[in-house]
Amino acid sequence: MQMQLRIPGPTPLPPDILQAMTKQMVNHRGKEFAGIIGQTTSRLKEFFQTQSDVLILTCSGTGGLEAAVVNTLSPGDRVLAVSAGVFGDRFSEIAGLYGAQVTRLDFPWERGPDPDGVKRALQKDPGIKAVLLTHNETSTGVTSDLEALTAVVREFDKLILVDAISSLGCIDLPTDAWGCDVVVTGSQKGWMAPPGLAMVSVNARAWVANAMAGIPRYYLDFSLAKKFLEKGQTPWTPAVTAFYALAASLEVMAQEGLPAIVARHGRVGKAAREGAKSLGLSLFADEARASNTVTAINVPEGVESAKLLPYLRDELGIVLSGGQGPLDGKIFRIGHLGWVSEEDIGAIIQGLKKGLAGGG
Repeated sequence: MQMQLRIPGPTPLPPDILQAMTKQMVNHRGKEFAGIIGQTTSRLKEFFQTQSDVLILTCSGTGGLEAAVVNTLSPGDRVLAVSAGVFGDRFSEIAGLYGAQVTRLDFPWERGPDPDGVKRALQKDPGIKAVLLTHNETSTGVTSDLEALTAVVREFDKLILVDAISSLGCIDLPTDAWGCDVVVTGSQKGWMAPPGLAMVSVNARAWVANAMAGIPRYYLDFSLAKKFLEKGQTPWTPAVTAFYALAASLEVMAQEGLPAIVARHGRVGKAAREGAKSLGLSLFADEARASNTVTAINVPEGVESAKLLPYLRDELGIVLSGGQGPLDGKIFRIGHLGWVSEEDIGAIIQGLKKGLAGGG
C-alpha cells in the first residue's frame, strides 16, 4: 500500500527531487557548492519577494525562529508576541527564554489576530521594540491578515519578525512590500524539500538591530552566515543533500511561477474545505481566514480521532495529523502544501468518507 502523506510537514517530494538527493557529496568549501548556494539564494529572493539578504541555515524552522530572536534582540527588550495557536505560543516562548520581556497578545484560535487589537497593545506600551507575528498558524489552519498586521506595526516603527514557515512559497507574502524585517520559513513545508533547512530574509532594519543585539549566538549568527555566503559557503557544515533537493525544487517552482503556485494552493485549499463540508464535517477555522496550506476539521460527535487517524493510516494508507495542545482529540488536519493537486485532495476526501464509516 502506497502511503498518502497529507500532514502539514514534512510533505511529499516529487521523484525528480528525491533523485537529486542521490548525488555524491561535494566539497562544501568548493566551487560546486558555491554555485548551488548562490543560485538557490537568488531564487529564494524571488519567492520571498525581497531585495534584501536571504540566509540558509542548517536547522529546522524552529531553529530559524530562534535565529530571528537571538540576532535582533537583547535581554530585557520588550516584545509583543501576537499568538493564536501553538506556533505563535512557541515564538513567544523562544523570546522569553532568551530574556526578552514578552507581552503575549492572545486571540481566538479559530479567527486569528485582529489588527485593531495589536494597535491597542502598541498604543498601551510605546516601549515595545519588536512584534512577533505568525503568518499561517499550522495548528489551527488559520492564515492571519499579515498585510493589515504589518501596516499597523509599521505605524509604530517596531521591528517585525514573521513566522512564515507553513505559508511562504504557497501563500502570497511580499516581504518588502509589507515591511517585514525578518521572515522565516522551512524546507519541509511548501518547498517540496526534506527537513533540515531554515531560510530567513533579513532587511536593513534587521541588520541595524543585529548590530545592537545582546543575546549570545554562535551557530545561528546571521552576520557569520552573511560573511560566509559572500564566499559561497556556510559557516558550519551544511546539510548538503537538503541543498541539492531545495535547488531542484526551486527549479520546478520557478517553472510554475509564484502566481500560479499561489493560485493552485487557493484551489486546493478550497477543495479541501468544500470536500470536508460535503461529508457533513465542520471546519475549525473561520472560513474568512481559512488557510490554503492546512485545513483543520472538527472531530464530529461520536468519532474518536485516536481511532480514526490510525484507521486511515493502517487501512487506507492516508496519513493525516491530529490536533495539538488544547485541540488534541478535538480536530484533525489535512496538509495540502507543496507537491499537491486538487485530484490529490479528492482522493483524501474519498478516503476520509470511508474512514468515517469504518474507523471512527
